[in-house]
Amino acid sequence: MKKIIISRLIIVFFVSTCLILSGVRCISADDGWKDPDILTFSIIPTEETIQELTIYKPLIDYLSKCTGKKINFYMPASYSSVVEAQVNGWVDVAVHGPFSYVIAHEKDPDIVVFATYKKKQGYISKSGPGYQSVIITKKGSKYTTVESIKGATVVLTDPDSTSGNLVPRVVFVKEVGMPLEKYFKRVVYSGGHDLSIMAVYDGRIDCAFVATHRFDNVIDRSVVKKEDFNYIWWSATIPQDPFAYRMDLHPQLREKIRRAFLTVHEEPTCQAWLDNVKAEKCVSMKDTDYDVIRLLNRAYEEVKSQNKKQ
Repeated sequence: MKKIIISRLIIVFFVSTCLILSGVRCISADDGWKDPDILTFSIIPTEETIQELTIYKPLIDYLSKCTGKKINFYMPASYSSVVEAQVNGWVDVAVHGPFSYVIAHEKDPDIVVFATYKKKQGYISKSGPGYQSVIITKKGSKYTTVESIKGATVVLTDPDSTSGNLVPRVVFVKEVGMPLEKYFKRVVYSGGHDLSIMAVYDGRIDCAFVATHRFDNVIDRSVVKKEDFNYIWWSATIPQDPFAYRMDLHPQLREKIRRAFLTVHEEPTCQAWLDNVKAEKCVSMKDTDYDVIRLLNRAYEEVKSQNKKQ
């Protein structure tokens, strides 16, 4: 786990430096809109970095074809890295987690969602533009119910993760009636859903909160099987990962970006990408579709405020 996280940090430094030194940005002198020669595209870290570069290449090539722009792929080490990169204008288009998108939009209202995945039925995930947070434990362990994991060790994903932090700290906490740090013996972060899953599988952690579609991705890598785990708690449906662009991009360029994602299922070369991310196609989304995440975040902030007063 440490080696993967360290490699991600090294890549962040290397790619960020390259972008700063070589990225060419052009602003139209006529209307003030940004019309960069190079578009920078980023995603939240979900799998081993090189695999993500391979998975997203068909989409990157199609985005380049539709926009007429060269595309830089920026793979950061954390959810917050994607947020800060887009807030600071280094990244033009990004795939966020629902919670990290809300954070990004709050920091800079010019970051706006325009689409998301419509997922296929998976091993444990449902079809549609949504997913769930699920608690997994290792099959054969004594952890088979919510009651049995009280006093166990649990791994969360990232502080800016929806299913791997926000939902556990708001929805699950409400159900069990106490903070995670009191319900569990130890609470740690892994940095990625895949890392959380492997920590449980390897017996280093008793249970984990992970996203259903991210779990399906790990099964597809043939590292684990569905039958290797117990599934002892499920959240309500959460809106899928939002694709967001910066609103200071030229309107014609934004429309080309939007159309690229919404027509990706019509491009034969992108079928491999859709298959890899287990999606039928991409569908339009708007900012208000993520108000449910904002409600969860407000509840979480209230809980944190109450805890500080106690």
